[in-house]
Amino acid sequence: MERTLSIIKPDGVAKGLIGEVLKRFEANGLKVAALKMIHLTKKQAQGFYAVHQEKPFFDSLTDFMSSGPCVVLILEGEGAIDKNRKLMGATDFRKADPGTIRADYASSIEQNIVHGSDAPETARFEIAYFFNALEIVN
Repeated sequence: MERTLSIIKPDGVAKGLIGEVLKRFEANGLKVAALKMIHLTKKQAQGFYAVHQEKPFFDSLTDFMSSGPCVVLILEGEGAIDKNRKLMGATDFRKADPGTIRADYASSIEQNIVHGSDAPETARFEIAYFFNALEIVN
């Protein structure tokens, strides 16, 4: 059983897509092991996206991610990381497969509704960034 972190970003929350995104995850065999709504500070967003600190989009990304509430959740299931990434679609919504979350709802590369861990190591870091052991259902 694999776990991954997913975030419904501020644009997804503002567009009222929490239920739709959760429905897609569950309909495709992913189970929610933890979930909460938070509003990141700029500093918290910078800590989470520290891997991108030297990239030109870092400031705009962390401004966006701290611009409103988001929903952070842990998904689990067989091949959860790959399954989540397929459901999300390509980061650039214009290149995302039809029927993916980003193809259906994103408005830009940055404001693309959802985030998902890209590897097991990343998932471990990202899950620990937002959740403690008592918040995760086993």
